[in-house]
Amino acid sequence: MRDAEYRNGSAVPARSDTTTSTLSLKCSAPIVVEAPFRVITPPLVIDTMMAVPLSPFAYALWSVPSLIDFTYTNSRFAAVFGLGISSIALVVTGHAPLTVFQSMWTYGTDIGSLIEMVNLAAVYYLAALAVALTFKAGLFNIGVESQIRLGALFAAWIGAMYELPPVLHVLSILIIGSSVGAMWAGIAAVLKVKRGVSEVITTIMLNSIGGALSAYLLSRHFAMVVEGSNDLTTRPLAESAWVPDLLPWLDKFGITDVPGGGPYGLIFLSIAMGGVYWFLVNRTRFGFDLRASGASPTAAAVSGVNPKRMIVTAMLLSGAFAGIAMMPVLLGESHAYSLGFRGGVGFTGIAIALLGRNNAVGIAISALLFGFLEVSARILELDGIATEIYIIMQGSILLSAVAAYEVVRRYRQTLQARALAKAQVAA
Repeated sequence: MRDAEYRNGSAVPARSDTTTSTLSLKCSAPIVVEAPFRVITPPLVIDTMMAVPLSPFAYALWSVPSLIDFTYTNSRFAAVFGLGISSIALVVTGHAPLTVFQSMWTYGTDIGSLIEMVNLAAVYYLAALAVALTFKAGLFNIGVESQIRLGALFAAWIGAMYELPPVLHVLSILIIGSSVGAMWAGIAAVLKVKRGVSEVITTIMLNSIGGALSAYLLSRHFAMVVEGSNDLTTRPLAESAWVPDLLPWLDKFGITDVPGGGPYGLIFLSIAMGGVYWFLVNRTRFGFDLRASGASPTAAAVSGVNPKRMIVTAMLLSGAFAGIAMMPVLLGESHAYSLGFRGGVGFTGIAIALLGRNNAVGIAISALLFGFLEVSARILELDGIATEIYIIMQGSILLSAVAAYEVVRRYRQTLQARALAKAQVAA
């Protein structure tokens, strides 16, 4: 029988010298054993050290966890837990939780607030995708924050030096931002591959270096002197690099008199990059190797994957995603980089990627949730309530979601171990 492995719902040729064998079972999909490390069972992937013939009953037991999707249960649990913790904080400070939540909901569902929520989510989404790419590879790119900042700084500075036709100008600025972000992330990748230095340590240090470097370059070299102003800002981009908002589109749907402008025009960039991320991770050979390397580097190396190459590629791609995270703001609103440029986006992206479980759709929902909480919390200060309440909500939601996911993951592993044990006894 020809060697093959079941990947993404179809059989494709097996890799290099890896031994594979298909088990003949009376079930809806083939089970492929890739000795000696991996058993691939659509849609569930399980690591093992031996190939065990499974009966149809054992296969059914093995597949039970994959038929139960706990995603929505986890999300509801996380939301309820976050509201509960926030309610305790509000009661302790002498405020009625229901009144506060109602005030946040009323303010957050206003059309202007919803547009601002979507704009924030577009930026957070790109940052979270950058983090999720390295999570898939078993890495942790904490340096997304500095990659975002340097990418935006150099894109604004270099992009203001020339003028091109509108589409080409925008594309060139995106390329500059992604290239700078990738190069900055590549430093950590090279240190890990060549010297074995943990990417966590190097990216933390690069965050500090990147922040100081961006401040130095802006103040000493890139800033344009404006009389009567203490603000430091780069030269404004030419209008050919401006991306208009989507307010005219809202007018077609009868939505007018929107305060603060419409959604960023580069929201479509965030959506497109989400599609690229999903396709790259789930529908390509590279994505399979990336996930395999993250799940078990030793097994991936035995099956023909170059782990060092995957580390470098994952970090470069992550940096490229991070380098364009602030482009919706730069090209759609500020048109220049200044001291007041938004910070903390990278760290928020880490939380969003964790909450979204590195899934493109899950990350999008998490980004919208964080955007809604941040915008709706602005009414708290007007009501005399500490705005840190929404930070408590974010933290408790993230903590409960991650904890619930870990419980579910261990439960699934237990069921899989039991099914495998029964299969061995039956054999």
